[in-house]
Amino acid sequence: DFINSFSHEFKTPITAVSGFAELLQEPGLTEEERSQYLQIIAEEAHRLANLANSTLLMSRLESQHSIPEKEPFSLDEQIKRCTILLSSAWEKKRIAFSADLEPVSYVGNEELMRHVWINLLNNAIKFTPEGGEVSITLQCSPAQIQVQISDTGIGMSPEMISHIFDQYYQGEPNHTEKGLGLGLSIVKHAAAYHDAKVHIDSQLGRGTRVQVRFHPSGEGQP
Repeated sequence: DFINSFSHEFKTPITAVSGFAELLQEPGLTEEERSQYLQIIAEEAHRLANLANSTLLMSRLESQHSIPEKEPFSLDEQIKRCTILLSSAWEKKRIAFSADLEPVSYVGNEELMRHVWINLLNNAIKFTPEGGEVSITLQCSPAQIQVQISDTGIGMSPEMISHIFDQYYQGEPNHTEKGLGLGLSIVKHAAAYHDAKVHIDSQLGRGTRVQVRFHPSGEGQP
């Protein structure tokens, strides 16, 4: 699986790092060219590291190997920390960000759940244009916990939604926001580990709403 599915994804950043490292050895480079090549190498190396880490996490999720046990933690505090972590990204785009989080104690794997919120929030911010809106709500009832992330971003077509959880799928190939194509696959597997369901509603040009629903006890889906 690694050879067939992942080798192509690793080849692109490795080729970029190798190619621009060779260019740096060429005589007569200007300081501007040297700085530009070094920046590309740094970006591709960072992308390669993220790709490796995400691939290893996907492997752990698919095999359920080396995943720590579920423990109680504050779900609302975790989500709050994730929003703070990404605050510079939405502030840079002047996005109106809002959060309404009920206090919730949840029994689950804190590391995996953190990946869920980081990936979903990052997507909402990434695909929402400057001056748009992103909101997240956390609600709890005796029957279920629901987290909803909504944005006024570019949205997705039905074709894109049908493939959105596929590994390395990145939507429209001409989109300027380049990612790894693993974020939502990780979300899907991490949610499944907690018997949660992920629902996506989206329309092109009108934004996206993602709902994650799971049982308050962390066991079983309502």
